[in-house]
Formats: sequence, C-alpha cells, structure tokens
Amino acid sequence: MDRNDYTDPQCPFCTDQFKETPPVHQVNVTRVVEKLDDDFSRNDYAAAERHLRYWIGEAEQGHDDRGLLSLKNELMGLMRKLGRGEEAQKAAGEALALVDRIGFGDTVTAGTTFVNAATVYKAFGRSAEAIPIYEKAAAIYERELSDGDMRLGSLYNNMGLALADLAVDAAENGRMDEAGEYYDRADAAYAAALRCMKLAESGSQEMAITYLNMADLLSAKYGFDQAEDRIYEYLGQARTLLDDPKLEHDGYHAFICEKCAPTFGYYGLKSFEDELKERAEKIYSENR
Repeated sequence: MDRNDYTDPQCPFCTDQFKETPPVHQVNVTRVVEKLDDDFSRNDYAAAERHLRYWIGEAEQGHDDRGLLSLKNELMGLMRKLGRGEEAQKAAGEALALVDRIGFGDTVTAGTTFVNAATVYKAFGRSAEAIPIYEKAAAIYERELSDGDMRLGSLYNNMGLALADLAVDAAENGRMDEAGEYYDRADAAYAAALRCMKLAESGSQEMAITYLNMADLLSAKYGFDQAEDRIYEYLGQARTLLDDPKLEHDGYHAFICEKCAPTFGYYGLKSFEDELKERAEKIYSENR
C-alpha cells in the first residue's frame, strides 16, 4: 500500500512544521490490536511483527506517545514469546521511559506497562529487578481494580513466578532463610491469583496456569518425591479446567494449551501434553 492511499496531501502553506510542539497524529490502536489478534489466532507471528513494527513507526512519526506506549507493550510481549530477549528488554525499557515522559506513572495504564516490563525481565533472568516493578504495579492495581479483575490475578501469578525464581536461586546458593521467605511470598502470590481468577467471569484458563505454577513451586521447595501427591492434585485441577466443555476453543485457548502442555509432559503426562498440542494446532489450522 502506498502512503498516499491513506494520507491527505500536505498543504504547502501549513504552519504545523514551524510550531515548537509538533502536531500529534494518532494511531488507531484498537484496529492495530484487532489485526494482531487475528495474526495470533493463526499463529502467524511474522505477520504480527511486520504489522506491529509498521504502526510503531507511524506512531513515532506522528508524535503519538500514548499510541506508541500501547504498541511498545504489544511489542515486548511478542518479543518475549519469540524468545528474542534483547529486543524484548529494549522495548520494555522504552515503554517504561514513555510512562515517565507522558506522566502516566500512577495510572492503570502505567500499572499494565509495569507488569509487562517486569514479566520481560523475569523471562530473561532478571527476576530480582522485576520484583520492585511488580510491586509498583500492585500498588496501582490494588487501588484501582476490583478483586475479580483478571489483570490483578495475572499480576499476582507473574509475581509468584519471579519470587519462585529467587527462592530457587537462594536455595541453590545455601541462603535457606532467604529461600524460605521467597517461597512463602510466592505461595501467597499464587493464592491471591486464584482468589482473583475465581471471581473473574472467565478466569478458569488462567487458574489452570496458576495450578501448574503451584505444582512447580512444590517440586522446587520439597522435591518431587516428597510432594508428589499434592503435585498431581494440582495437575488434575488444571486438567479439569482445561477440559471444561464450556470453554471456547479460540486462539486464546490455543495459546493456553501451548503454554500448559510442557508442564504436563514434564510430570510424565505425555498423552495429555500431546493432546493439548494437537488441540492448539487444530485451532490454528482452522483459523488460517
């Protein structure tokens, strides 16, 4: 598509270019995200990246900092999923800087950016740096959101993962008191996540992820042999939630299946791991 197909001719007498503050040309973020969701539903991450980077460029050219913040949030999530750590962390840093530049530091939008950036840092080995950023998000979310809001539940879930990382690291280095504190904090975070997701209208799939995280936490804290019964109890609860016949088998369900499958395989439930992978692939194929 040529740029002239979707922009008006520039008036030669326009004085916008001489203003100290350049005019803002807003990107339609809603439409951009809708197209991204369509790409994700087909598992077409290459198309999603092309689309996203194009509109990031448009937001930068149009001085649309608010739109740019939304798109940088999308970019850091995509780069994290693709395992491209350097690019994900760069996008996270840029998004955090935008929050300060726009003056959004005490808003829900800022909280969401904090969660996304902290999750990127956690994913690429920076859990200690992620925790204070999660805590900044929690201060905003706990004030502004209801207990049944999925964003709050997701925050607690991701914070639990970072705390579990720190607990394992402390235990491996002989700092057992510190490890115990981190394990307890991770337990509390997962319990808070479940409480929120149970109140949410459609939180069952996120609950499944939390139960799997709780199984991993037990295994790390006590060892598989000592915690085997409780681990399989959590795995069973997760499986029941994922097999709920009322769940819509859409692109999001495919993503959840992909995310959960390896954990079932790790604990010896290979057949269910394969079933989840096949379910995800079927959904993606139907959407192509």
